[in-house]
Amino acid sequence: MKVILINGSPNAKGCTYTALEEVSKTLKSEGIETEIIHVGHKDIRGCIGCRQCKTKGKCVFNDIVNETAPKFEECDGLVAASPVYYASANATLSAFLDRLFHSTQFDKTMKVGACAVAARRGGLSAAFDQLNKYFTITGMPVASSQYWNG
Repeated sequence: MKVILINGSPNAKGCTYTALEEVSKTLKSEGIETEIIHVGHKDIRGCIGCRQCKTKGKCVFNDIVNETAPKFEECDGLVAASPVYYASANATLSAFLDRLFHSTQFDKTMKVGACAVAARRGGLSAAFDQLNKYFTITGMPVASSQYWNG
């Protein structure tokens, strides 16, 4: 089994990364392979709705989204993590996930999704809800917790 963890923070080793490291440690202790992919510092443009991914099988913008797509198809789960900016995930992660989920045509219903959000103050619930929609809209089961997962 393998889970990919997406770090949406521009800070490579900040609070979001620390949360992902904790998730990774727990998964590894259960024998699950993990890979953290840092996207928060990349120049990722948003989806333009050109629909060329439907015919080409990948996004027209050749960047980390296309590099991650095969890993996403092969993995068993995905964890998306972001700092909270104005009660939402940061724009880079949102653009990345929009394009990743839109441009990949494989069945996602048996992949488990989870997210983590980090903030100094408020906005956690809204960002958590925003990220979970990527999973629920595509039919992915969402990993829950005995306590608040955010």
